[in-house]
Amino acid sequence: MPHAQTDADRALNRLHATPAFPDHRADRARNRLHAEPTRIIEIGEVTAGIAVPEPGGVRFFASSRDFAPLEGTVFRSVEQAARAARDRFRSQTRPRAGALGERLRAV
Repeated sequence: MPHAQTDADRALNRLHATPAFPDHRADRARNRLHAEPTRIIEIGEVTAGIAVPEPGGVRFFASSRDFAPLEGTVFRSVEQAARAARDRFRSQTRPRAGALGERLRAV
């Protein structure tokens, strides 16, 4: 004679059933922080750092000492972080006003 399965048996079977693997990609797609990926910011062939999305914008992480003053700064967008890195790069590579003139002075 077959055994009739009761509600208690069904509940017990659900407890011991192997759980389905969660779809992390679907959760990640719903997460607004992952809507915009982490971006690498380069100026020419120099890697300035990365811009990591977070609530309120992107946080800049410098990849070299030249960009260390920008480390940890939160910018409203990746473009704003890239602009700040370009400005920093220009200020580091631009020759000083008097130094070039003194070297080229005719004697």
